[in-house]
Amino acid sequence: MDAVIKFLTSVGVNDLFDIILVALCIYSVLLTIQKTRAVQIIQGVGVILLLLLIAHAGRLQTLAYILNWFLVSLAVVLPIIFQPELRRALMRLGQQGVLSSTGSNRMDKMELAKVIDDVAYAAYNLSTLRHGALIVFEQDTGIEDMIETGHRIEGILSGKLLISLFHPKTPLHDGAIICRGNTLVAAGCHLPPTNQSLDSKFGTRHRAALGTSEQSDAVVVVVSEETGEIRIANDGNFSRPMTEEGEVKAQLSRFLSSPPKDAKSKLRLPLPGGKG
Repeated sequence: MDAVIKFLTSVGVNDLFDIILVALCIYSVLLTIQKTRAVQIIQGVGVILLLLLIAHAGRLQTLAYILNWFLVSLAVVLPIIFQPELRRALMRLGQQGVLSSTGSNRMDKMELAKVIDDVAYAAYNLSTLRHGALIVFEQDTGIEDMIETGHRIEGILSGKLLISLFHPKTPLHDGAIICRGNTLVAAGCHLPPTNQSLDSKFGTRHRAALGTSEQSDAVVVVVSEETGEIRIANDGNFSRPMTEEGEVKAQLSRFLSSPPKDAKSKLRLPLPGGKG
């Protein structure tokens, strides 16, 4: 009991502050890697460490040598394996700064409602016509590098304009449209594809939608040319497939009206079939 009292009296304010900061850092890391491939990789590393302890305890020199060599190699390999997760963590850290962009969450309610109505109307009509589409909504993370790959428009977003741009006979239909608030910034943009292992039925539009949502906090609407299904990509995941205008409107209202950090729990759904 005396030892416990002595220990408690030796703990100062700086020690408590240090413990709280470490706990917050661990909590942030756990939030970042939850439900990602990083969890399985960390579990695998834990198994290797357990085997290493057993090897040392049992004086299994050959096994201990191999496991030690493997752990040293992991120091080089892990940053490469965790590249998407590290990029996402740094991106979220940067979102706390003052240099964020003016995305959809900067519009007032009336402007946002009109944008959601126009996009839902366009997505439904494109789905009916079986015209593929990619519509990106910039949020806090700037995606100017993606905008520069397309053609600047800087026009007011409207449903009829979206339908016209994605018509197969127009020169800009094959790329993505990027929106900033209620402004259609650029069309015909090239998006980075995902490195995820997806069903072979998913086409380039779906891979580009996921890749963009992995590298930024953008909300991406993708319309499948083959099936007409509409999905929303955010934080490296797809929403459920939709075919009705009302469904699209409801989902867009959730994602564009809520902070990006809340979207993760809403989008953790399996990736069913459907070509892009």
